[in-house]
Amino acid sequence: MAGGSTATAHVPVLIEPLIAAVAPVCGTWLDGTLGAGGYARALLEAGADKVIGLDRDPLALEMADNGGEGWAAAYGARIELVQAVFSQMDKVAQNLDGVVLDLGVSSMQLDRAERGFSFMKDGPLDMRMSQQGRSAADLVRDLPEEELADILYLYGEERASRRIARAIVRERAQEPITTTLQLTMIIERCLARAKPGQAHPATRSFQALRIAVNDEYAELLGGLEAAERALKPGGHLAVVTFHSIEDRMVKRFLQARADDGGGGNRYAPERQARAPQFTLRSRKAISPDPAELARNPRARSAKLRVATRTDAAPGVTDPKSIGMPLRQGET
Repeated sequence: MAGGSTATAHVPVLIEPLIAAVAPVCGTWLDGTLGAGGYARALLEAGADKVIGLDRDPLALEMADNGGEGWAAAYGARIELVQAVFSQMDKVAQNLDGVVLDLGVSSMQLDRAERGFSFMKDGPLDMRMSQQGRSAADLVRDLPEEELADILYLYGEERASRRIARAIVRERAQEPITTTLQLTMIIERCLARAKPGQAHPATRSFQALRIAVNDEYAELLGGLEAAERALKPGGHLAVVTFHSIEDRMVKRFLQARADDGGGGNRYAPERQARAPQFTLRSRKAISPDPAELARNPRARSAKLRVATRTDAAPGVTDPKSIGMPLRQGET
């Protein structure tokens, strides 16, 4: 989702280099993380004939439509709104000219305390993008200490995961942990106070719980594979990530799909040649320039990767091969 502040003053992260990388923009695109609509609108303004806007969060679609008076009304039939997870995009559309996925949390989610995504605002400990299923409060209440620690470590790269999980289990035995600030205070007591310029102590833990609640890593892999199935030859896939695990998964997926096999040397046997499913715009990710960082500090960790679909048949992916974090018992 996205990095602006409101639905009306929304500037999506890395949009200028994204548009430049896929120019000329034309045909039908799918925005798999509609959010406040920044990418969809930018694609339409850049020349896309149509954009299909997907989001699992019903609020994003309500804001876009707003009874026919939302921002989507200005584009008429050129914008189609669909509630779905992006791993289902190939069931929504085929022969797409482009797909864009912005994997950040939407500002409209962070800024609404009642959604429970932010450790800076008191609200129910929710974090459900679809507003359905198990909430963060459910995980904090029900999961054994070891599972909580695994989530914090694998999904949030939190080195103090066991200490925090132990504290959560201890505190929940005294009273239910149902609000964001309750959890934030527990985490803060486990860690040293952040120095100026450092991230808040609860950042990694909240990220980890949000990812677990929404099954984001499995959804990311499913979305990359669905985009591969939905894109026409010559269609573009553009993915904006916001932390190292996501970027690693996207990077390794695209590198594997752009690999044609072969290329043996004296240390490794030559592999059987095969047709790659993508060609890479660059092996290096695109990062925000200083001007964008000055406009939008939330963009500081963003990376953009762009690839172009070939006519080769879709492949299959081993989650381990792209560095997808797997909890105990997952394959």
